[in-house]
Amino acid sequence: MRYQGREVDIEGRVRLVMESALTARDRVGVQDFVLLENYNSEAAFIENLRRRFRENLIYTYIGSVLVSVNPYKELEIYSKQQMERYRGVSFYEISPHIYALSDNTYRAMRTERKDQCILISGESGAGKTEASKKILLYYAVTCPTNDHMAILGDRLLQSNPVLEAFGNAKTLRNDNSSRFGKYMDVQFDFRGTPVGGHILNYLLEKSRVVHQNHGERNFHIFYQLLDGGDDDLLITLDLERNPQNYRYLVKGNCPRVSSISDKNNWKVVMKALPVIGFTEEEKLLNIIASVLHLGNTQFGEGEEGDTYITTETQTSNLAKLLGVDGSALREALTHKKLTAKGEEMISPLNYEQAVSARDALAKAVYGRTFTWLVEKINQSLALKVSKDSSVIGLLDIYGFEVLQQNSFEQFCINYCNEKLQQLFIELTLRSEQEEYETEGIAWETVQYFDNKIICDLIEEKHKGIISILDEECLRPGETCDVSFLEKLEDTVGSHPHFITHKLANGKTRRVVSREEFRLLHYAGEVNYNVNGFLDKNNDLLNRNLKEVMCQSDNQILSHCFRREEVIDQKRPEMAATQFKNSLMKLMEILMSKEPSYVRCIKPNDAKQPGRFDEVLVRHQVKYLGLMENLRVRRAGFAYRRRFEAFLQRYKPLCPETWPNWHGRLVDGVSTLVNHLGYKAEEYKLGRSKIFIRFPKTLFTTEDALEYKIFLGVNVCTCVFRCVVIVIQSGWRGMKARRRAKRRRQAAELIRRFIKGFIYRHEEYCPENEYFLDHVRYSFLKNLRQNLPKSVLDKSWPTPPPSLVEASEHLRRLHMRNMVIKYCRRVQPEWKKQVLFSSRLVFVNPVDDAEGCSQRDLQGPERHNACLCSSQYGVSVIKYDRRGFKPRPRQLLLTNTFAVLVDRTKIKQRIDYAALRGISVGSLSDGMFVLHMPTEDNKQKGDAVLHCSHVIEVVTKLAMMANKTSYVNINPGSIRFTVARGKEGIIDFIRGSELKVAKGKRGHLLVVSQRLF
Repeated sequence: MRYQGREVDIEGRVRLVMESALTARDRVGVQDFVLLENYNSEAAFIENLRRRFRENLIYTYIGSVLVSVNPYKELEIYSKQQMERYRGVSFYEISPHIYALSDNTYRAMRTERKDQCILISGESGAGKTEASKKILLYYAVTCPTNDHMAILGDRLLQSNPVLEAFGNAKTLRNDNSSRFGKYMDVQFDFRGTPVGGHILNYLLEKSRVVHQNHGERNFHIFYQLLDGGDDDLLITLDLERNPQNYRYLVKGNCPRVSSISDKNNWKVVMKALPVIGFTEEEKLLNIIASVLHLGNTQFGEGEEGDTYITTETQTSNLAKLLGVDGSALREALTHKKLTAKGEEMISPLNYEQAVSARDALAKAVYGRTFTWLVEKINQSLALKVSKDSSVIGLLDIYGFEVLQQNSFEQFCINYCNEKLQQLFIELTLRSEQEEYETEGIAWETVQYFDNKIICDLIEEKHKGIISILDEECLRPGETCDVSFLEKLEDTVGSHPHFITHKLANGKTRRVVSREEFRLLHYAGEVNYNVNGFLDKNNDLLNRNLKEVMCQSDNQILSHCFRREEVIDQKRPEMAATQFKNSLMKLMEILMSKEPSYVRCIKPNDAKQPGRFDEVLVRHQVKYLGLMENLRVRRAGFAYRRRFEAFLQRYKPLCPETWPNWHGRLVDGVSTLVNHLGYKAEEYKLGRSKIFIRFPKTLFTTEDALEYKIFLGVNVCTCVFRCVVIVIQSGWRGMKARRRAKRRRQAAELIRRFIKGFIYRHEEYCPENEYFLDHVRYSFLKNLRQNLPKSVLDKSWPTPPPSLVEASEHLRRLHMRNMVIKYCRRVQPEWKKQVLFSSRLVFVNPVDDAEGCSQRDLQGPERHNACLCSSQYGVSVIKYDRRGFKPRPRQLLLTNTFAVLVDRTKIKQRIDYAALRGISVGSLSDGMFVLHMPTEDNKQKGDAVLHCSHVIEVVTKLAMMANKTSYVNINPGSIRFTVARGKEGIIDFIRGSELKVAKGKRGHLLVVSQRLF
């Protein structure tokens, strides 16, 4: 109960984690019912529940028992952060939660190396299944794991939707009611890692397969199959989507439920089946479909009272799905096989017997398939290695049921709850007594209602109700439910907890009909109608139906219906006896483990959030035995804590224990309680714990602590306020001094600048040194940011008078540095081109212009050459006259001719005198043509060129050749001469981007934008 400060709940309200504090108690009650002042008052108990429910505090303790109220809405208290908050924390240290109970059970298993179990009980709709899911999820998230264990954890979680689909149904009280009891063992290795699991199921409500009350539904899987199965699957199973077409689904007149999505749940189930190891989904679904077809099997009655099947097509589909012979199935549904004196006889069934046989087969097929399903899940969860394993068991079982019409199922359910209550009281008293003995405190006898007398009334051999029911089922001759009731009156009529209409007084007789008997359970009085008791207890299937099912080629059914069943002449146990025996085994399992309890309560029948029905809650508090549990827990001491926890919390209340106690813990606690004025009858000191008898004593101590904290907070507030004032004044003074210092420095700087500006033309002196240094620094900084980037850039910042000489020196150094860097970047190919462009080229017209160079001539020819240097050069693209293949060239212009050069070779020489004209297009395409005379055999025809600087090239060439009037601008196309008088054409068109390619009819197509 250590004080943890404050936290914010999901609606934003601030609440104390330590809810027993004074302010919290007034609003949300106490977090442990043991601390209730008036613990004998049922009204006080329910009012405490109501207060907490109103504040969305759905969990409350009764000692180590957790009481949970279903909120019917999502609460933000189940996140991973919440799991970490409760992980490894003492049970009573923070507010009650299902995670606190889960973690406490897990740590007890780890530290004590003893098996644990968690018993979850409550009526339908109280949240039992959700509680078990939360516990499993907590272990899956917080326990250490590896890849294999992660798969196992996933199987544990995925087994829930499968079992819910096949074992849950919509009832009047709950849209997802578990119609079977489930006990699950989760096995852990020595490291605390979940390594396996096992499930036991109890008393599946098979009668729901063939009959449902108005407003209720059959098991979920039938509706999920019809709504979620694809069309091909339904065609294979010969099913229709409308549930109203099936007699087993229409009796409750509730095919759809707004809170349930059968289609989505079908997807979840189909996804879960492979995870838990199912490979036989199709055969399983065949069985589910066969139950629906079996319900639609109809009978007719002949003149002699014999029965025949009227739905032959339905029966054929049924036989195919069950994997049995059709004729044998028809015979078994309308006849029964009798054995008398070693001879077998076949007897026809009348109409009622045939319908009963059909329904019995449907219940047997579904019930045994469900048992097989649980076995299959157990195989996937089976523990591979069993060394040093510990177990935490989860019992999710139906709570005490009191309906308007209570039958055989309610009898078994309430008998189970009587046994659990007996176990609960016994284990609670035993644990209390063990704790007292361990701490060396005298045990005081506790007065409580022992319900063993009711359990004996039901289960006692030869005299109990179950034994009488079995005897009546086995008695030869005509037996009926009324004869069973009469035998009960004769045998147990004198029992104080048994009443019938015949045995009751006048007042009671009005509420007990002639077909009912009443049992006075620990939770209250319940009337049971005996109609159907014998049939449900018999739960027999005709022998010839068993023989037919044993012949099934469906592997699931052949496993469910063993051949030994037909051969064995021993009569199987009755349903009630089977349930009693399995319940006895369950009690043995639970007795061998350390139990923890979760009691679930439904606040209203309408499933509405925020609504608290006091009458309904009082009824559940009564039959859950919560008041009885509270009285047992309060019979001794209401509050107990370990010495260290008690001293740590309340040590501020005593000067001798504050701030630290350095002696023995028991001496520190004794000093503390003496200072607080505890009386001898109010407390006891054990070996490691303090026991406080009355909640009032604890609340007084808690209120004193709250007041102490309040005073401490006030003192701290005053001291803090004074400290804050001192710090604030000091900080403001320091900021003001810094601001004044910056102002003085700024004024001094301005004065030095003004003085330096006045003396700027004088020699360097103290009056102008700061100003001149700043000017020089500013120039150099500006020069650094604005240096020329290219040798062609002649710009240079203007220097101040004092730096003219230095600026010029820096400019020369920078230019020299740029030239050196440029030369280093020149590649060998560039050097060759520059060298060749500066060479002397031939101008003698008799020389071969193509392929001729100075090194080709020897002796006098080389000296006779008329030499001239080039004046202009540019890169161009030359297009071949045939095929228009582009080739890169250099165009060099001299004083008397132009040459096209490929690297170091002259490819074509064009004399200015022979140039007939220059043609360009009107678009911005860069194309131009140099026209040459066709008579000159040395020329190869006109030169078709492309250059990105076409205006500059054409202008330069026209001016150097002195033929400016020879320039022609052709807007549409240009005709040019190919060698030997052939002509070519260049077509110009507009487009978005430049493109030169060979077009239609052999023309050169140029795509570009208009230039002029």
